[in-house]
Amino acid sequence: MIPTANLASLLLQTARRLPDRPALVWRDRAWTWAETAARAAAAAGALRARGIASGDRVLVHARNSNAMFESVWACWLIGAVWVPTNFRLSPPEVAYLAASSRARAHLFDAAFPAHRAAARAANPHCALEVGIGGDGLDWEALIAEGAARPVTHPAEAERDHPAWFFYTSGTTGRPKGAVLTHGQLGFVVVNHIADLMPGLSERDVSLVVAPLSHGAGIHALAQVARGAKSVLLPGERLDTAEAWRLIETHRVSNMFTVPTILNALARDPTAGTRDRSSLRHVIYAGAPMYREDQKHALRVLGPCLVQYYGLGEVTGNITVLPPEWHTAEDDPAFPVGSCGYPRTGIEIAILDAENRPLPAGETGEICVRGNAVFAGYFENEEANARAFAGGWFHTGDLGHLDARGFLTITGRASDMYISGGSNVYPREVEEVLLTHPAVAEACVVGMPDPKWGESGVAVLVPRAGATIEPAAVLAHLEGRLARYKWPARIVVWPELPRSGYGKVPKREVRRLLEAGETPGGGA
Repeated sequence: MIPTANLASLLLQTARRLPDRPALVWRDRAWTWAETAARAAAAAGALRARGIASGDRVLVHARNSNAMFESVWACWLIGAVWVPTNFRLSPPEVAYLAASSRARAHLFDAAFPAHRAAARAANPHCALEVGIGGDGLDWEALIAEGAARPVTHPAEAERDHPAWFFYTSGTTGRPKGAVLTHGQLGFVVVNHIADLMPGLSERDVSLVVAPLSHGAGIHALAQVARGAKSVLLPGERLDTAEAWRLIETHRVSNMFTVPTILNALARDPTAGTRDRSSLRHVIYAGAPMYREDQKHALRVLGPCLVQYYGLGEVTGNITVLPPEWHTAEDDPAFPVGSCGYPRTGIEIAILDAENRPLPAGETGEICVRGNAVFAGYFENEEANARAFAGGWFHTGDLGHLDARGFLTITGRASDMYISGGSNVYPREVEEVLLTHPAVAEACVVGMPDPKWGESGVAVLVPRAGATIEPAAVLAHLEGRLARYKWPARIVVWPELPRSGYGKVPKREVRRLLEAGETPGGGA
């Protein structure tokens, strides 16, 4: 039993220090730190009065809004556990998360009545339903109800007290609830400020362009700790022109993105017409960024890119590649293609199948340990045994370290295929395919082959106005990629399938190829 600071103290301390400074801007509204803390305290009081106690889980299914931002602090003030979902999930998927977490309360955006009904039917443990808008008890009514009895002092917390259930994307089966704790997240917040955004203060402004339910929510915690204003996009869809307007209007200095969002922002023609000189830390994570896209973003945005690598289980806290290690030129002095070096207080090892460390340059599973690693999967001892085998957390990603300690990711262990006895890492092949001028996106998967055991199939998406000629693409690989790594077949699709998390699920790509279909159901 090791006592620690309740994460809600981050908000309360900032509200005391900077009461009249802006905390959050959304659409035509702005809230100060004092207002935000008062609203969270009132909501916490109402939740407690309605029977939600320390350790209880609160499921939140909502688009970004002030209510979404406030809900996490209300939960933590009473020691409850925040269980946010990706709002793009289907009703059955959300119902599973509600039931598996045994949430005692549900908070649902009024835009998702089918999700709310499915969760209610699947989770008999729910004792309280609150809406964001709509009829019945909603978030504003809850705040009004608790205004007379706010929670002004955070509940007692221990280092391993659960704070957040961070559900995995479920690409290899049912999503698992990664238990993030008050002690662990406290370390992550400090590390984000030190390694990703050094010098962060109340003078900074952060633009939120991704759902607060995942990496953007972790990023927001650091803004709260330092009193930096957060600005939400007005709608749930990425409007790149509006994003650039907000960057110029609010003098945005940092934001968390994923490669698809960063690429969209960098390729929007509006980028060249807006003042972007305030940007200091444009952070991207969630998936490796292809080199050609990275180079373009560097040319457009300048030296402000920060890459990090980290799963939800390690709360994005494995590596960092700061601006000074980015380059648009293929300079051998820079770790081109790397996702960076270990974050402060984090250790990385590349292990083989017997959990033995491999030397620099050899590819194996990326494993980590340190204070950013989660407490384990909720009620899933089998998964925990696999994840922590040998005293390390196993990421399931493959990669290698160079002699200087820079990490390069080669792909997921489940993505690698063996062709003619040789290992092929799709990521490496995709990087080369993307250097062809007609190719906008590439996805390579291993498929059964009667001669080679497995061979690669490359699914390509053309750039606007371009035509992909498979023979020309293969000719482009000559001298750039060993022949045994070449795809045996090239398929052209209008788009790639994406999960609710914006990633390309290779399992779905294989299924579509086997069925002779394309995304959307066409043959």
